[in-house]
Amino acid sequence: MTKTKLAIHEWAEEDRPREKMMSKGIDALSDAELLGILIGSGNTEESAVELMRRVLASCDNNLNELGKWSYRNYSSFKGLGPAKATTIMAALELGKRRNTQEVIERKQITCSMDVYKIFHPIMCDLPQEEFWILLLNQGNKVIDKIRISTGGIDGTYADVRTILREALIQRATGIILCHNHPSGNPTPSQSDKRLTTAIQQGAATMNIRLSDHIVICDGKYYSFADEGEC
Repeated sequence: MTKTKLAIHEWAEEDRPREKMMSKGIDALSDAELLGILIGSGNTEESAVELMRRVLASCDNNLNELGKWSYRNYSSFKGLGPAKATTIMAALELGKRRNTQEVIERKQITCSMDVYKIFHPIMCDLPQEEFWILLLNQGNKVIDKIRISTGGIDGTYADVRTILREALIQRATGIILCHNHPSGNPTPSQSDKRLTTAIQQGAATMNIRLSDHIVICDGKYYSFADEGEC
């Protein structure tokens, strides 16, 4: 009986590599599934994943051995032309280079001055207000800094939902708010205080801590945490 090939889009959704990666995480994918995503399609008899399972089997399922292959090795498999071979070879080379590079240590936030040093170069000369957030992991190390909005000379708008969405997307467990006062007076306004309270309350419902809100001026700053207001 002739084997009927199923295209990847005909597989059960949980078995499709892209959908599986998005729902379960990249760690849930096998080497063949990862390589299948890279080449995109197989041949008339095999899906991309099935083809890559056979390729891996021919090199003892060892990516280091696969990394030694040339175009000639790939060309012996139907459906693996120069374009797909180049894609696989480039991915394996990137993996090799990644292993030779040093891991960049994330900066840890220990006090308000650490935050000031990050944002002062960005904000010190701005003629208008900008609102940024600093996303932190469980160890209070910086995941990312994100500009939320840009306003006028005397104010800017920051949406609570946007801020919390950014924290959730990057799986931050802590956030620090930061904006500048072009006037040179770091004292927070009543709207600054209301916004801080709103964000703190919203973050708490999602088990995200608001560690501080820093108002930046050139040469000085105001920290809600230092003043016991956060």
